[in-house]
Amino acid sequence: MEKVNVLILHKLPFNSESLFDKQFNIFRYDDNFKNEEIQALIPLLTDEVSKELIDSLPDLKIISNVGVGYNNIDYEYALSKGIVVTNTPGVLTESTADLTFALILGVARRILEADRFLRDGKFKGWDLTLFLGLELSQATLGIIGMGRIGQAVARRAKGFGMKIIYHNRKRVSEDSEKELSAKYVPFDELISTSDIISLHCPLTKETHHLIDKNEFLKMKDGVIIINTARGPVINEKELVNFLKNGKVKGAGLDVFEREPEVEGDLLHMENVILLPHIGSATHYTRKRIVTLAVNNVIEFFKNERPLTPIK
Repeated sequence: MEKVNVLILHKLPFNSESLFDKQFNIFRYDDNFKNEEIQALIPLLTDEVSKELIDSLPDLKIISNVGVGYNNIDYEYALSKGIVVTNTPGVLTESTADLTFALILGVARRILEADRFLRDGKFKGWDLTLFLGLELSQATLGIIGMGRIGQAVARRAKGFGMKIIYHNRKRVSEDSEKELSAKYVPFDELISTSDIISLHCPLTKETHHLIDKNEFLKMKDGVIIINTARGPVINEKELVNFLKNGKVKGAGLDVFEREPEVEGDLLHMENVILLPHIGSATHYTRKRIVTLAVNNVIEFFKNERPLTPIK
């Protein structure tokens, strides 16, 4: 095998670059290299891989994204140029589902509100009506996007005795529905009947602002919104409006529409939990993500088949 030149847009943690053997030359974006020599590109999900960047690397054969989402890549254009694009599915399922459920519990039981209340010296003793929240065993969870992560969230929700409904581009298998005790419903029915709505769909042209003013208007009073997918799936300004008028009781957000910028009003709302995009942030998962991204490049050039190509 001839030497392969790999451009890594950011330094990769966990000593993962050591996985490349002497057949690979590693370059970083601030190194000196010739664009026409680069055959593999490893971006993070925060790196925009535009048509212009792709065109500037004429010998590019593979883009190995560090992350399961790939809305940062002009995917269709890459395919039209015969470039293989890979992502890292599967490895972050459980950690993201765990964090999703942490947000569900945190918002439903008003954990941060109660914590701040106590720390501010306002706790004067047990009170029968202090910080009443939502009983999960009596609540309906609506899952939008029933892929690996959506199903993992459903599995956790089943353990809490929740009623689970979901909407997806296509129904999951009957066996999976039975295992998860999940019922497929049309999108509008999910929007209008869920006590908690959790988003797990990819960001595409079709899902941009999937949750907008009209959707908020159809929701139950007191609904809770959870987003660990991609920020632009929700119109953030409209979310703020409906949090202010009480239609939305609370929200748990790990992603934001103009990340890392956050809609200013959200920062001052007691009924909102805001996290800095840490859905997959465990040592175990993040190491697996980076390792898979590197191995996709290695397998592509050594065996002509990356491990997880996007189809």
